[in-house]
Amino acid sequence: QVQLVESGGGLVQPGGSLRLSCAASGSIFNINAMGWYRQVPGKQRELVAVIISGGNPDYADSVKGRFTISRENAKNTMYLQMNSLKPEDTAVYYCNMGTPFYIYWGQGTQVTVSS
Repeated sequence: QVQLVESGGGLVQPGGSLRLSCAASGSIFNINAMGWYRQVPGKQRELVAVIISGGNPDYADSVKGRFTISRENAKNTMYLQMNSLKPEDTAVYYCNMGTPFYIYWGQGTQVTVSS
């Protein structure tokens, strides 16, 4: 079974940067969208950034200008560059790859922004 594996999370000070990576353990065909979500206890999982094949990336208002999503389709790999991190960015971050028939999710990586 194909799995998505996130990496790059950790503890960072406010104003710092992290780069998250998400890689598929096998081939995923017909990917039409890749995205990053995040979730904190007691809240709904929210969309952070998404990039649709052939389209432009889009971001949640809270991260616009600070986060950048990118992808390498040939490697089924995606990234989230996070700059100017704030304490409110603290969450578990999940990657997502969507096909017309199935949506793949990673297990999540913890990002903690704290002094």
